[in-house]
Amino acid sequence: MKYERIRNMREDNDLTQAYMGKILNISQRTYSYYENDERAMPIEILSKLADFYNTSVDYLIDRTDVKQPYPKKAISK
Repeated sequence: MKYERIRNMREDNDLTQAYMGKILNISQRTYSYYENDERAMPIEILSKLADFYNTSVDYLIDRTDVKQPYPKKAISK
């Protein structure tokens, strides 16, 4: 899977791979592997990135061009 949009989002926000690694609690090298499609990005990381950029996982993986996040699911008590 290509993660070009994830790289573009990071660069558009003037963020480094090292910074994103800290945000995601992974090393810069691991983040680089994900971004360069050398390793599959786990759904937990994709979900954290979607929250960080206030968008959807579908947008990050280029399944949609709609940048807005989906409405949050209501949590029932």
